[in-house]
Amino acid sequence: MSAGVLTVIALAIPYSPAQAQTVEAAPNFDRPAQPSLNFYGSPGIIDLPSAEHLPEGQFTTTYSWFGGTSRYNLTFQALPWLSTSFRYNGIQNLNLFGFDTYYDRGFDVRVRLWQEGQYRPAVTVGLQDFAGTGIYAGEYIAATKNFDVPGLGGSTGNLKVTAGLGWGRLGSNGAIGSIGTRGSFDGGDTGGELSVDQWFRGDFAPFAGLEWELDDRWGVKAEYSTDAYELETQQSDVFERKSSLNFGVEYQKSPQLRLGAYYLYGSEIGVNAQIQLNPRHPPQQLRIPAPLPVVPRSQWATEPEHWTTDWTASESKRTQIRDLLAEALKADGLVLEAVTLKGNVAEVRYRNNRYRSFTLTIGRVARAMARTLPPSVETFQIVPVRRGLGLSTTVIRRSDLEALEFAPDATDALVAVTGFQNAGPLPETADFSDELYPAFATSVSPYTAPAYFDPDQPFRLDLGVDFSASYAPAPGWRVAGTIRQRVWGNVADGRASNSVLPRVRTDQVEYAQFDTTLENLYVSRNWKPGSDLYARATFGLLESNFGGISGEVLWKPVNSRLALGVEANYVKQRDFDQRFSFRDYSVATGHASAYYEAGNGFLAQVDVGRYLAGDIGATFSLDKTFNNGWSFGGFFTLTDVSAEDFGEGSFDKGIRFRIPLDWLLAKPSRNAFGLTIRPTQRDGGQRLSVPGRLYGQIREGHRKSLLDQKARIWE
Repeated sequence: MSAGVLTVIALAIPYSPAQAQTVEAAPNFDRPAQPSLNFYGSPGIIDLPSAEHLPEGQFTTTYSWFGGTSRYNLTFQALPWLSTSFRYNGIQNLNLFGFDTYYDRGFDVRVRLWQEGQYRPAVTVGLQDFAGTGIYAGEYIAATKNFDVPGLGGSTGNLKVTAGLGWGRLGSNGAIGSIGTRGSFDGGDTGGELSVDQWFRGDFAPFAGLEWELDDRWGVKAEYSTDAYELETQQSDVFERKSSLNFGVEYQKSPQLRLGAYYLYGSEIGVNAQIQLNPRHPPQQLRIPAPLPVVPRSQWATEPEHWTTDWTASESKRTQIRDLLAEALKADGLVLEAVTLKGNVAEVRYRNNRYRSFTLTIGRVARAMARTLPPSVETFQIVPVRRGLGLSTTVIRRSDLEALEFAPDATDALVAVTGFQNAGPLPETADFSDELYPAFATSVSPYTAPAYFDPDQPFRLDLGVDFSASYAPAPGWRVAGTIRQRVWGNVADGRASNSVLPRVRTDQVEYAQFDTTLENLYVSRNWKPGSDLYARATFGLLESNFGGISGEVLWKPVNSRLALGVEANYVKQRDFDQRFSFRDYSVATGHASAYYEAGNGFLAQVDVGRYLAGDIGATFSLDKTFNNGWSFGGFFTLTDVSAEDFGEGSFDKGIRFRIPLDWLLAKPSRNAFGLTIRPTQRDGGQRLSVPGRLYGQIREGHRKSLLDQKARIWE
């Protein structure tokens, strides 16, 4: 599953101290900046938590096993004081529920109350398994203090001392008191709902632990556990708990990988593998050819006739300038869409198919304009274009570009005199590049289609090849389709749906029975009906399950953090063979959406409307995006479908992450590796998957996204 994929990624990442020194605040392997992780994937000792927190943005995946229990964990440090985790567990021989192996999902959240000081410990409060079935539910308050102690070979080691109080699972052994009444775990319900009335209720017990970092690589741990494992040892016979003491030794193999072996509860051997990645610390710096310097006009336009605007009257000269500019952009991997030339002003519209950062491309376009345009052109208007839509206009004075390139505060100085405004309609006098329209493109790429959390086999996967083609007859128009050929897979062997709702997503097994399918085939048009308005219309086979018509209007001013959108769709469910026939089910669906770009890279989104199963409600999403393209977020959907009708999980929710390929490969790319993981896939709260939704492609070319990347304008 995803933990295994990230394991391969982490082990494949090369590392050298020299590379780390080229990245700001890169971790030093001699003493990894991140704390070690416990069996639940959170900073901790062995089976218990500590008060430590990961560096902001840290993304971790861990696998732990002991006594017939396996745990896959994903953890993200969203803020310096807040982290979240998703966990998938497997418990063998838990005969309480009639499974050979009982599988369960859960979410954790941790909040740091205060940091460690000279005399005070760090203190953290946490909720464990607060939104699952509750099989591992527990709450805790933990305090951790670091001390310098002797290490191996005369070096200075570090001793971490942790103590705390636990409730729920973490208060089931050695309780010293009780607060109120706490309900017990019941595996018969649908799970997934918040049991707020149980938090910090019932018996509580003190726990403690030590971690001694002997040197740069080795560490030993010991803890007193307050988890009685009643479900596994008293109500079932998973393992025998003979002691409350746990011991372990860990080895830091690389800055990303830590391995551990343990002796737990007086009877069991355990192992733990921890992988930690941080968006701020790429394995190596992005390799991009250095741009050509800006040569001030005063050095080469030395005669008065050089500065005339007589060239504007000559069509052949304008064509020659256009072609020179197109070649200059092509050298940087950019495509000239159109250029409008006047005596003192030039507008350039271009496509960016190579770089993730639009700010970087604006800087490259400005340099290309400075090299190729006549000296009389003083104002540069630079417009990135996506699928025929001008995203924004960045206005740069040529004299500012010439004067500030080597200034000490070049970036801030240039941004201070740069304007960002709406991209208007394409001027009638614009000169198009001769080779753009009509445009035909093809691609062949591998695909993966995972299916998660089937009780019989938790992870299933289909692998194959996508054959895609697109045709653009004019700006904004697109005809596209994908034929999918499965090469290998076992998704078709999964369990059949038991949903009582219209099966808009849970018939995945039925759709997976066919090896060659038409994934999509559609016609779309993008256009701008107004100054701050963007529109899209799409018709055809929109996704593997549905075909029909979809329309969208988005209001997004260039300089605003707020955007509002409306989408309406009428679709019919496709037959399982995914060709051109349809089933009887059809539905009108649509949403009103609000998007807000908060500080620190957070994007909040609310979608209110009607979903594919006919249910009505709202989806709430929060994602954090880093300047290098990493993103991690979560969502949940509440509709008028009851928890009983929804089924396992009670309501739709999940996490998602995205790792840009340029971060992994150190080469320019707009592609990324990403996953969306739901604890369970049901039919309630499901949206149509429409190719080319507007907000994502519009937002990256607007003011806030451009300024977040402002340091890259000189690259």
